[in-house]
Amino acid sequence: MSYRRFKRLLGETSLERKCRLMFGGSLMLLITGSFYAYAQLNIQIVEGQYRDRAQLLIALNLTTTHEVEFQGEHPESPQFLSDLNAELKPDRLREFNWKFVPEDYENAAPTGRPTDFEHEALSQLFDKGEPYWISEDAEEEQYHYFEPIIATEFCVQCHRDRQDPPLVNDVGQIMGMARITFDLKETQHDIARNNAILIVMAIVTAVLGMGVAYVIVRYVIVKPIMHLKDVSDAVAQGNLDQRADIRTGDEFQELSHAFNRMLRHLVTTQEDLEQANSSLDYKVDELAQANLSLHEMNKIKSEFLATMSHELRTPLNSILGFSDVLAVAENLDEKQMKYLANIQTSGKNLLLLINDILDLAKIDAGRMDVHISQFSMTDLIEQLTVSMKPLAEKKNIDMNWKVAENVPVMVQDVGKIQQIFFNLLSNAVKFTPEGGRIQVDVSMHDDANFDLVVADTGIGIPLEDQSIVFEKFRQGQSLTGSDTMTREFEGTGLGLSIIKELCRLLGGEVMLESEFGKGSTFTVRLPFELACPNPLGSADDFSSTPAQLIKSAKSLGPLKQSP
Repeated sequence: MSYRRFKRLLGETSLERKCRLMFGGSLMLLITGSFYAYAQLNIQIVEGQYRDRAQLLIALNLTTTHEVEFQGEHPESPQFLSDLNAELKPDRLREFNWKFVPEDYENAAPTGRPTDFEHEALSQLFDKGEPYWISEDAEEEQYHYFEPIIATEFCVQCHRDRQDPPLVNDVGQIMGMARITFDLKETQHDIARNNAILIVMAIVTAVLGMGVAYVIVRYVIVKPIMHLKDVSDAVAQGNLDQRADIRTGDEFQELSHAFNRMLRHLVTTQEDLEQANSSLDYKVDELAQANLSLHEMNKIKSEFLATMSHELRTPLNSILGFSDVLAVAENLDEKQMKYLANIQTSGKNLLLLINDILDLAKIDAGRMDVHISQFSMTDLIEQLTVSMKPLAEKKNIDMNWKVAENVPVMVQDVGKIQQIFFNLLSNAVKFTPEGGRIQVDVSMHDDANFDLVVADTGIGIPLEDQSIVFEKFRQGQSLTGSDTMTREFEGTGLGLSIIKELCRLLGGEVMLESEFGKGSTFTVRLPFELACPNPLGSADDFSSTPAQLIKSAKSLGPLKQSP
């Protein structure tokens, strides 16, 4: 039986049944093997006694035969031979079927010729030189013992004087073969009865052993385990006051003590956990109240920013309008014209900053509308790159663009895509040193999305800053890498965060690949056909138009970039 089959046979039974079956089966095998070995030893002893008895009877029969012969020929034989003959009782000895087969059995009388099994015995004793030969006749239930008769010096002298030609001539010569036959019926009956007694004793011993094993397993092993199981079940149901009570003085008692220590530790831990939970609930309530307060404050902040942006744009537009009126005046000298140019530049910068804050507030509040229209991506890219060309030429930057032929007509929000591309392109111009290169590519990513890629050979963004450049009001650190956030370039830290939110609003994403000192590549992936006109909510459109962004490009530069 394989291990898997044995495991399948006993694996689904109880521990008590396993122990009974395994111990009882092992005990049965051991007892059966030991009793079988004992029975075989008894049979060997009986066979050895048969052999010894046969050898003794052969010697006695030879002696008796000689005494009878001598007494018939010489009646005046000594008295001790007569007494020996009477004591040996030759008639009783001959009851064991004594027979002598001479060596020259071919010339023997017809009544003395050997039988078939005697022929085999003669062959074994005379031809092969065996010391004796045993044959059992199962049909007749008889035991035959054969032994060669070897001549002594007395035998040679006696037969030489009495026979002519003599039966034997030399000492050590085989004179013939003696046979003793026993009836096995009574002996086999005794052996069978002895085997039956052994089998019954083996069965009784095995049954008693299994009974003892049952008592030991049930009351010494299973009972303590079941007690521990009952206690564990009660603890699992919430009754932590239960304790194991085993007093056996052995390992089970030590196990019960360890189990009780575990329960006490469990109770202590549960009490500590309840206290921690109570404290945690209190902290959670405080945190929830703080979150509500922060939510209200954030809402108020967004409303404040939106309101202030509208309120600030009104006087600022007036300032810019009057500055434009003053710019066409003819009575201003050069110094006044310079002051007026500073007023216009600062006003435009402030207006652009206010527009960014207003856009961010609308995005946070979910009040940004999407206006879908059809437009050509080639025309849009060409318009914006041409508007940025003067700034690039001023820094001797090589700017190229390419739109793949398979790019279809866009069904998107052209204003927001303009703002995304303008911010990326102005950042690239601002952070690319003189003599650098900017490449703009538009291609289809798959059947539903297109990629807008702006790659520059600027200063790049360190790896540790790439995870924060898209956060609000965050810029990369300076080239020195210090934590003081010193700015080498102007900016509000809102440009890339607005790009990220606009991409999400249009159903896409923005990705960055940059290596510090070698340049950056921004990839905007958007669907060329926006199915949902307003994924994030509805509100007013952007206050700033693409014409305003292009108009202020030469004087302001990019909104945000992280080196």
